[in-house]
Amino acid sequence: MTEIIDGKLIAQKLRNDLEAEIAVLKQKFNKKPGLAVVQVGNVAASSVYVKAKTKSAIEVGIEVFDHHLHNETTEEELMLLINKLNKQENVNGILVQLPLPKHINEQKVLDSIHPDKDADGFHPLNVGKLSISSSNDENLLIPCTPYGCLLMLKSLKIDLRGKHAVVIGRSNIVGKPMAQLLLKESCTVTIAHSKTVDLDKLCSRADILVAAIGKPEFVKGDWIKDNAIVIDVGINRIEKKIDGELKNKLVGDVNFLEAKSKTSAITPVPGGVGPMTIACLLRNTTISFKNKLSQ
Repeated sequence: MTEIIDGKLIAQKLRNDLEAEIAVLKQKFNKKPGLAVVQVGNVAASSVYVKAKTKSAIEVGIEVFDHHLHNETTEEELMLLINKLNKQENVNGILVQLPLPKHINEQKVLDSIHPDKDADGFHPLNVGKLSISSSNDENLLIPCTPYGCLLMLKSLKIDLRGKHAVVIGRSNIVGKPMAQLLLKESCTVTIAHSKTVDLDKLCSRADILVAAIGKPEFVKGDWIKDNAIVIDVGINRIEKKIDGELKNKLVGDVNFLEAKSKTSAITPVPGGVGPMTIACLLRNTTISFKNKLSQ
């Protein structure tokens, strides 16, 4: 019988553990972690994500410093703010909500965040540390979504060693770090992308399939190996006819209904990877805080 991997439940456990740890640290040092959240403009989806991240951070005991800038904010103005936050003692993590307006160079902004305060785990120094580390070090600042995916895999209590893992997508945010994390678990990892030939056949040989391409229901049920594990990172809003009416629906990159009957375990959309991403952001902020205390 297929196990539906409950991202909400796993994320709640991680948040509970962080809340307890932060309470102990606050009692011992009379300090608590601080997270600066920077949003430029008023993209509706970004506002929803920022609200969810802020709420979760406050619930576990992290102090949030909100910086909501207008859409015409220049790159120089944003960089000045980042520089200020880099020096601010009570800020341990800095999150710049993406996407940024087109006139701002996203990579330049992300690179300007001090690596010790890199809540998203995107800074080149942290990416490099992940690449060269021999194992999945608990103290590394790791990109939140792929680390959340790994925690969901580990929740299944199976031996990942030797498993053939196929990651569809080669982004710096999900695909590449996901491959690195799986490699450190001794999986045999294949990265697939838009130029991959015979993608369906490649997927059909995967023991673990991670889909992160941003195409609704792209991966079909007959692509999936019997008893494979599927982690669906995609979150896509589409119009679908439900009870004779066109309604908005969130779907993943995998056709869930087709895939469910083939898999041993699969993540739902929503309620799978999404909650884990936020929980891992709080993890990174807490790690940055502890690293600062130990200096």
